[in-house]
Amino acid sequence: MNIFISLILVIWTIVALLMILLILMQRPKSEGLGAAFGGGVTENIFGAQTTTVLTKITGWLAGIFFVLTFTLSVLYAHKGRSESALSRELKNAPAPPPAATATAAPNNAAPAASPAASLKPSDQAVGVVPPASAPTASASPKP
Repeated sequence: MNIFISLILVIWTIVALLMILLILMQRPKSEGLGAAFGGGVTENIFGAQTTTVLTKITGWLAGIFFVLTFTLSVLYAHKGRSESALSRELKNAPAPPPAATATAAPNNAAPAASPAASLKPSDQAVGVVPPASAPTASASPKP
């Protein structure tokens, strides 16, 4: 997989450099940077219709560049989904014990029954809300 990605990166770099070169060789209508390389050189190499030849080659290279970019993004995403040693270790680790409840009853008071415990099982299944009850007094002996 890594060799395939490296090979595509090399081709991608070559295509990008060729695109840069061809874009700089083209003669714009305002005779900008394309004239710096000499307009006659490209006409001697490709003939009188250099603008159409260079435009077609640039279009094909741009298409190849986008296809290679998309392929690289898919390959990198697939490579990132592969399971690492750390993820395997985390999956095999035992689950932590459940957390203890934060409300602890005082030593001398009995724990109060929950309001849901006073409901019938059929009421619990339907979702009946129990009525609010008055706070119960603790049964602590007076001195």
